[in-house]
Order: sequence, then C-alpha cells, then structure tokens
Amino acid sequence: MKKILVPCDFSVCAVEAYQFALKIAAKNKGEIHVLEAIELPVMLVSGFDVQPYAYDPKLLRDLEANARSKFDTLKQRYATSGIAITFHVNHEPPTPAIRQFVKENAIDLIVMGTKGTSGLAEYLIGSNTERIVRLGKVPVFAIRKAVNVDTIKKIIFPITLGSDQTELVDKVKQLQAFFSASLEVLWINTPMNFKTELESKSMLKDFATSYALENYHLHVRSDTIEQEAIRHFTKEINGDMIAMATHGRRGLAHHLMGSVAEDVMNHIQCPIWTYSLHQ
Repeated sequence: MKKILVPCDFSVCAVEAYQFALKIAAKNKGEIHVLEAIELPVMLVSGFDVQPYAYDPKLLRDLEANARSKFDTLKQRYATSGIAITFHVNHEPPTPAIRQFVKENAIDLIVMGTKGTSGLAEYLIGSNTERIVRLGKVPVFAIRKAVNVDTIKKIIFPITLGSDQTELVDKVKQLQAFFSASLEVLWINTPMNFKTELESKSMLKDFATSYALENYHLHVRSDTIEQEAIRHFTKEINGDMIAMATHGRRGLAHHLMGSVAEDVMNHIQCPIWTYSLHQ
C-alpha cells in the first residue's frame, strides 16, 4: 500500500477518502496521487458532416486551473508533512481514466469515497466506486467516513470456502498485519449453500489451518441473503472494517446476479476493502 491513488471530485465523500489515504500513507511512509477526471460532455455540430465539437483551449485551461486551485486548498487544509502528494488532471470519463492511471503508475491501492445508494437509483445509476470495485486491478478501499487507522482492530473477512484463494488471503493477511487487527472470519449459511453447523465449523477450521491464519476468530451465521448477514454481523461485533472479494462480474451477469461486495459497500458505514478475484 505504498502507492495510493485517490480519485477526487472534491465532494464530501471524496475528501473523506483523501483524509483516510493520508492516514495510511503516514503509517507506512507511502505516496499519494490525487486524480480528478474532468469528463467533458460529448457535443456534436451539424453540417455536411457530423463532427465532435472542438472545445476552446481556454475552457480546458480554466477547468484545470480550477481543479488545481481546489486541490491546493485541500492540501493546505489537511497539511501533513513527509508525505509525497501529487495532483493529476485527466479529461477522460472517470472509470477508464482511473484504470489507465493505475496501469501506467504501478498503483498498489485505490482509496475512493462513496456516499452509498439505495432503491431504484442503486440499479439505474450505481457509482464510479462500484465500477472500480468490480473492474479494478488492485485493491480498493471504499470510504464513507475517514477513520483513524489505529482504531481498526476487528477486520471482518467473509469467505466462500471456494477454490484456491491463496492470493486473496495473502492480501488480507498483509492488511491485518498493517492494522495490527484480529481477523473475524465469517461463513454465511444461505439456502443456496447450506451446510450443517458441524460441517461449517469443520470447514472453517480447515480454512484457517490451510492458510496459516493468526489472531483470528471463526464465525458461522445463517441468513437468506449474504449481504444482510454481513451487515448484521458487522453491527453485532462492532466490526471496524470489512475485507472481501468481488467476482468482477460484467454486463448481464452483473445485473442478474448483482455483487455482494457492492451491496455491502452501499449500506455499511465502516471502511470496506475489496479485491477482485479476476485480476
């Protein structure tokens, strides 16, 4: 988590993400890249040929100057010595701009603000954070409220007990070591993947042994919906953070099956770390 990207539109939730990124960078002597993607509307002019509208270079310069002015204000307001912070402006839509920046700059972690959505808006609109969580190539922290990293002592880790998850578990163990936190491993019994309590506990013990977990507790909960179980469990044990995988579904599969990680992100207040299993 040395090279941190904070996509920023200077909204309240984006500023919270920036503050959280500062806290991480201060703890591990990391560097922060703040990126604003200024998406210009597509405008066409009619004539013999339909062509994209050419924007006035002065308009582009003014937009960039305004963005840099906001960044300077943000940096001064949350001044932190010893952290390298760089500001970047891009004129692409946010999702492709973020993905390209990650690739070109060897980013280790994305920290994004999210205000959460609910109801019809959740399905029709979604958010840039959700898209990056689903399609990103590096771990993503979704942040509603910046918290002190030293207060994160219980990391909830919902698992699937599926095929080899060595890479995911290694990432989570690194996260656990960074925060010096306990790992609250959670298996959720649902009607679709039901196991007896004895079977569940046995599989959890095998999981912990197989991946050489330390400082952990094993939990089994039953619910009809996975994300509901995660929400209830987080509240029950006063969890400080959630670390979970996302399957990175796209297109129709995503709309039909949804994403547990994205739903949790939309409805839980604590920091949520996600890692795509389809890197």
